[in-house]
Amino acid sequence: MKKFVISRLMNYIKSNKQYSKEELETIEYGISNLYLQITKTIVITGIAIILKIFIPYLIFIITYNIIRMPSFGIHAKKSWQCWVSSIIIFNVFPYLITVVNLNEYIKVILFTTATLYLTYYSPADTEKRPIISARRRKMYKCVSCIISIIYSFLCLYIKDQVVANAFLFSLILQCFIVSPFTYKLFGQPYNNYKNYL
Repeated sequence: MKKFVISRLMNYIKSNKQYSKEELETIEYGISNLYLQITKTIVITGIAIILKIFIPYLIFIITYNIIRMPSFGIHAKKSWQCWVSSIIIFNVFPYLITVVNLNEYIKVILFTTATLYLTYYSPADTEKRPIISARRRKMYKCVSCIISIIYSFLCLYIKDQVVANAFLFSLILQCFIVSPFTYKLFGQPYNNYKNYL
C-alpha cells in the first residue's frame, strides 16, 4: 500500500514539473515520512480508542511533543522499529498516567532530576539531522530547560492526576530519548554535529 501511494504521488509530481534527481529523492523521502506519520497516528489513535484511553493518550501526546520539539532525540533506523516503539510508548504511557499516583516529594525529585538531565543532554541530534549551529543548539537547550521547569510547576499545582502525570512522564520519556546510553544501546552515533566541526 505504501509503495503504491508514494508511487502515484511521485508520478503526479513528475507530470506537473521538471525536477532534478536530487530534488525528486528529497520529495520522495518527505512523502515517505509523511505517509508513515499519518498511518502510524491513525493506528495508534485507533488502539487508544479501543483501549478506552483516548483522552489520556491525547493529553500525553501533546505534552510529550512539546518537550520533544526543542530537545530532539533518537529516531528508529527502520520503519518497523518506529512502529513498534511508537505503539508501545503511546499506549503504555497514557495508561500509566491514569494509574500512577506519586506524592509531591517523589515528583520534586523526579522533576529536578529530569530537568537537570534534559538541560545537560538536550538537544540530542541524529546522524541524518545533525544540529551543526552552536547558536541553535544553545537555543534548543534553553527552551528545553524552560519547558522542563514549567512542566515541573504545572505538575505540582495541577490537581488532575492524569494531566499532572502527563507532564512528569513526558519528561521521563524524553530523558530516555536524549540519553547517550540509549543511542549506544541502539547502536546509533551520538553528538553527530561534532563530525561537521
